[in-house]
Amino acid sequence: MNMKLKTFFAFIITVLAAMIQLSCTPSENISVSQPETIVVQQFTDSGTNPSTVIQTEVTNSTTVTAAITTENPNAFKLSDIPAFTDSPYTVVNGNIPFFTSSDLTETSYEYYSELDSLGRCGVTMACVGQDIMPTEKRGKIGAVKPTGWHLDKYDFIDGKYLYNRCHLLGYQLTGENANVCNLITGTRYMNTQGMLPFENSIADFVHTTGQHVLYRVTPVFEGSELLARGVLMEAYSVEDEGKAICFNVFCYNAYPGIGIDYSNGDNWLIDKNDQQTQDITKTETEPETEPETTAEYTVLACDYVLNMNTHKIHCPDCPSVPTILEKNRLYYSGSLDELLEQGYSPCGRCRPDLAEETT
Repeated sequence: MNMKLKTFFAFIITVLAAMIQLSCTPSENISVSQPETIVVQQFTDSGTNPSTVIQTEVTNSTTVTAAITTENPNAFKLSDIPAFTDSPYTVVNGNIPFFTSSDLTETSYEYYSELDSLGRCGVTMACVGQDIMPTEKRGKIGAVKPTGWHLDKYDFIDGKYLYNRCHLLGYQLTGENANVCNLITGTRYMNTQGMLPFENSIADFVHTTGQHVLYRVTPVFEGSELLARGVLMEAYSVEDEGKAICFNVFCYNAYPGIGIDYSNGDNWLIDKNDQQTQDITKTETEPETEPETTAEYTVLACDYVLNMNTHKIHCPDCPSVPTILEKNRLYYSGSLDELLEQGYSPCGRCRPDLAEETT
């Protein structure tokens, strides 16, 4: 074989090897890694221009975060979100979070952005693990007055008050309570129907498996408005590469039948003809206690309460039960074994399997 032919074959082999190596390279979108240096993006103190970001590098993974802005063409855009109807949330980016491989870690941490020049909260982020979950009951948060705060009541709202102080990182996940950097003004509807079911799914998973969930919640403000239009919630279970928990949703800061001025939090009842009416109770007196982020419901006589959507088994007094939509809630009398045979699994919070063993 002459020298030119040998050179040609050597070139072909080199090209094929490079192609094989390239095809085996893992995607940079989401994969578990433990980076030494992490790029941190935070909102600048720019007031009316939240789309501007600054980048710094840190070596301590406990301070990692990433900014989601309303004008970033490569991530989330508020203009892409459909108008609010009656659904508490809408799926974003095909339900795939915007995390990158450098975000993922199996070390628990939590992060809260500093308030901006208007006093508004920014990005919050955590790698939720059992070691940072609370071990005591939540305390009072009435002293915190987030931007856009109002004490307006409507008779048809559970707890009467339109607005709650909404934790960005839920207390059940990080144990952070009266932190001004973690509380925004949010409607009762966003708090209990939008955010809470997703928070419960993370808590159930972490309690059950002892594994970690990367979780980021970003309040989305438009311009200099004091009330967030909603929150972007992203989550990804780390150890199992998103098989159990993987979502990216925008929860609307709204309430069906109520109009809201996001510049300052003013609100009004909307009639069937979309005319503004003033049938609203104004009050300057705080409630003695903040309404809990669970809806009231009547406990029927049963052994277990089932979520027919998630196929979870709950004890009747489980704190997750009030968040189950009525159409998905089933009151069941019978044995736990029968439910397990039908494909149901025990809730990770109330652990009905352990409760049965101790009775």
